[in-house]
Amino acid sequence: MTRSIELLSAAGLPVAPLEHTRALKHDFGWVHILETRNSDVPTYVELGVADAGVVGKDVILESGRDVFEPLDLGFGRARLSLIRHEGAQGRIERVASKYPRVARDYLTARGLPGDVVQLHGKIELAALTGLADTVVDMVETGRTLRENGLEEQEVIVQSSARLIVNRASLKLKADVLRPLIHRLGELVKEA
Repeated sequence: MTRSIELLSAAGLPVAPLEHTRALKHDFGWVHILETRNSDVPTYVELGVADAGVVGKDVILESGRDVFEPLDLGFGRARLSLIRHEGAQGRIERVASKYPRVARDYLTARGLPGDVVQLHGKIELAALTGLADTVVDMVETGRTLRENGLEEQEVIVQSSARLIVNRASLKLKADVLRPLIHRLGELVKEA
């Protein structure tokens, strides 16, 4: 959240670094920052509780929420990939993932009948224990994969932090949101 706050501040919003408290809502005059799980950000934005949010592309895809995504903010880069044992080929029987929607969409788009199991922990363990022959998970450096005899076989999507906006808010609060989007876009280009 630190990088998001820095960008919002640089774009002219009256925000400051968040204090380490148990507060979940931080008020900075007319700007309110909500601290929530990444997976909940698209829900808060789509349903209009928040006008805008910052979240990874992977989370947006998995949520299936209808939000406007005007900017790639350029930080938090990683890949959502199909991962198997090194050299594995053949049919995919079962896929384990924190991203069951993305995994199902991937299989469906390729006409593959594999079963999808949702997990929440160390997804690579599913391939190592035989729970699944394939996993769909985020990869930053690939070190964990290499150290466990796994490899990326296909990048499904490149992910990074994105600005998302509630569609109604974009119309109703255009005087605030459009300049913010424009200024953030300029800051991203300068970086």
